[in-house]
Amino acid sequence: MAPHSPTRALVIGSEGNIGAPLLSHLRSVGYDVLGLDLRPGWREDYLTGDITHPVDLIPAFDWRPEVVFLMAATVGRMVCEQAASLAVSTNVAGVNNVLQLCKRAKARCVFLSSSEVYGPNCDPMDEVRSTPQPNNRYALTKWLGEQLVEYEARASGLRAVTLRPCMVYDENETVGEHRSAMIRFVSNLARGRPIEVHRGSARSWLHVSDAVRAIEAAARVDEYAVMNLGHPEVVPMADLAEMIRAELNASPELVVTTELPPKMTLIKRPTLDRQRSLLGYEPVVGIAEGVRRVCARHRRPALVEMPNMPLAAEL
Repeated sequence: MAPHSPTRALVIGSEGNIGAPLLSHLRSVGYDVLGLDLRPGWREDYLTGDITHPVDLIPAFDWRPEVVFLMAATVGRMVCEQAASLAVSTNVAGVNNVLQLCKRAKARCVFLSSSEVYGPNCDPMDEVRSTPQPNNRYALTKWLGEQLVEYEARASGLRAVTLRPCMVYDENETVGEHRSAMIRFVSNLARGRPIEVHRGSARSWLHVSDAVRAIEAAARVDEYAVMNLGHPEVVPMADLAEMIRAELNASPELVVTTELPPKMTLIKRPTLDRQRSLLGYEPVVGIAEGVRRVCARHRRPALVEMPNMPLAAEL
């Protein structure tokens, strides 16, 4: 992206664990960027708003963005099971609000869905051959959001793509028991707290610095497509736990093996052909380097922890 000719990008969900790094990345490659999120804030390039209330979004679309990165969502299996109305209003009705405004503004939309949509018995997770079978409300509402995006692309010519990220992580992401395993394992072991490893589970882990490059590249895809985002290396969770334990020199007794809880997926193995062919993209941060980065960050004492919430949020 040439610095003298920036694209105007609206990032909805700009204060989140992926939205904030995406905002920084877009600026670094020459975009003129406006952020919007629920979090109260005041700065020239930021608006506070709720996607479930379309009137909140009007000032952002009056800015005439050329591409909208739709990151905002109610996230997490247990959160969405508990707060069913919030999940539906945000992940379905809120998505519809944004899509209608994208159409009016003639803006592209890059919609961030989730690998959770595939359900528990899909290995590998293939965008072309697999039929999603969501087994929790988070996955279901994300799948319904995808259907809205595809409908608008087909019926009204909305320029859009859907991305299904698999286990994006970041050394600076929010800490809490509602987060995914990487940050929970590191933050807990760094404090001498036990962790639970689900027997036989495995994941593809994608560092956020790689994820934001792929998300930005998706804005240049002309035809509607659904694409997985992930790392080609699928790591057994027992191996990940041991890597983290060794890096932090934590006691082996803190690593406890348990059976997979309900409404979770044992193995997340995304196919990445479209990531390569449509985005021209390969991740560069391997799991060993990623673990080192996260562990280095969490050896530092000044961490703000979130209140405990049930289990992990899956991407």
